[in-house]
Amino acid sequence: MRNNRKTSEAQRKADKRWREKNREHANYLKNRTSARCFIRNKATLEDIEELRELLRLRAEVLSKENNLLC
Repeated sequence: MRNNRKTSEAQRKADKRWREKNREHANYLKNRTSARCFIRNKATLEDIEELRELLRLRAEVLSKENNLLC
C-alpha cells in the first residue's frame, strides 16, 4: 500500500508537539471553529436569537473586567 499522505512525518510530529504544548490554546481554537461552523451552517433563527443574548451578556462581563483592570 502506498503512502498518499501530503503531510510529512516530521510535520505531523511537530504538529503533535505543538498541540501537546499548547493544549489550552488548541482547545480554544477548536471550540471557536465549532461555534463558527454551527452559526454558519446549522443555527436556526431561534438559536441565533439566543446566541445574541449570550453574546451581549458575555460582552458585558468582559467590559466590566476590562474596566477593573484600568
